[in-house]
Amino acid sequence: MRGSPVLRFVASVLVWLPLAFVVWYFAAPLLLWPVKLAVEAVALLGFGDLVRAVEQHGAVVTFATTLKPGEARVAGGVIAVDVNLLLYSFGMPLYAALVGAAREPGWPRRLLLGCAAMIPFIVWGVVADFLKHVAITSGPLVASQTGFVAWQRELIAFAFQFGSLILPTVVPAIAWVLGHRDFLDRLRSAR
Repeated sequence: MRGSPVLRFVASVLVWLPLAFVVWYFAAPLLLWPVKLAVEAVALLGFGDLVRAVEQHGAVVTFATTLKPGEARVAGGVIAVDVNLLLYSFGMPLYAALVGAAREPGWPRRLLLGCAAMIPFIVWGVVADFLKHVAITSGPLVASQTGFVAWQRELIAFAFQFGSLILPTVVPAIAWVLGHRDFLDRLRSAR
């Protein structure tokens, strides 16, 4: 392809994106298993009074809570919260497309390291989604059982927005730039 190296790179990314998204979507249960383990650790260590267990079913994690569906705190049902991991991990195929388009030596290592670096940020989004559900959107009867006060609910809302809107797109871009500085220098000098 003739023309600007930047345009060639962008075209290559656009070719890689569909493939990366297909692989990510169908391999999500396996690719996101480390995320589930990290989510489970954070939930049980940080919110053990609210969370009994975290289970993965495909690309969805389910938080089994200690919260009751209403005021009655007698034996009976408890609240379970499902969070779709795909909503917070779509940066992985974006990062994979960028790595594939760069065609740099050692790309498997770069791909693995970049995806591993994204795990804490995916966990942030998933845990914030869970907390938003139990502390804000589940209604006052359930939210009152969490013990969160107004400023904590505001912090949860901020964490959710940041984890769902900013982190999934910005973190892969930053990870790619940090791992491909030489490529970017060559791209810049080829103009």
